[in-house]
Amino acid sequence: MKKVFILLLILGLLVFEYFGDYVTGMALASALARGDIQVAYICLVPAINVYANAKVPIKIVAGTHKYGYGLVVNPDKIKSVKDLERSDIRIGCVREGGAVDVLLHKTIDKYNLDEGKILSNIQRMNPPKQVLAIKIGQLDAAFLPEQWATMAEEFGFKMLLMSQEIWPEMQGSVLVVKEELIRDHPEVVEKLVKISQKATDWINQHPQEAAEIVARQLQEAVTLRAALRLKIF
Repeated sequence: MKKVFILLLILGLLVFEYFGDYVTGMALASALARGDIQVAYICLVPAINVYANAKVPIKIVAGTHKYGYGLVVNPDKIKSVKDLERSDIRIGCVREGGAVDVLLHKTIDKYNLDEGKILSNIQRMNPPKQVLAIKIGQLDAAFLPEQWATMAEEFGFKMLLMSQEIWPEMQGSVLVVKEELIRDHPEVVEKLVKISQKATDWINQHPQEAAEIVARQLQEAVTLRAALRLKIF
C-alpha cells in the first residue's frame, strides 16, 4: 500500500509534490515505470530490473547503505541452513526480482542447497504479510529486509544468516533519478546527492541517535536493533 504525504520540500526552484512510501522495492520500481515518481531511494536489485527489463531511463546517483537483509527462522524447527530443504518447512520470501529473492538464490548457491526443494517450500508475500504469518505460526523461515527481519525476532524467530555473511559487500539501497530530471533540473539532482551525503555522514557519526529518530516513527526496540545492523555510507 502506498502512503502519500505532501512535503513541500523545496530544492532550488523545484517543489516535490509528494513523497510515496512503498512496501517493497518492486512496488517502488513499478511507480518509476508508471511515471508516478522521478526520484527513489530503492534497493539496487529492483533498480537494475526496472532499468534493464522495463527500460525505464534512470541513473544511480548515490549509494545509501550496504546489507540490510536476513534469514530468520523458527529455532525449534530449524537448526541449520540445510534444514530449509525439508518438505515440512514453510519459507517466506518476496516475489521474484526483489533484492531478498536474489539473496535467497545466493544462499542456495553458497550453501549448495537443492534449489528444487527450497523453491517448492517458498511462499511469496510482501514483508508485512510475512511477519504476520510468522506471528500466527504459518511460516518456519523468512528471507526479509530490515526492519522486518528484526521484527520477526520479537515473535521468537532467530536471525540465522545476515546478508553480509551470504554476500560480502552487498549493495543495499541506492538513490536513483529519472534522466529527464538530470536533463531538466541538474541543480536539483546535485542538491539531492549533497543532502543524501550529508544525512549519511551524520548517521555514521551518530548511529545511536539516528536509530532513535527513526524509532520514533516505527517500533522503537525493533528499529534500534535493525538500524544498527546496516552499514551506511
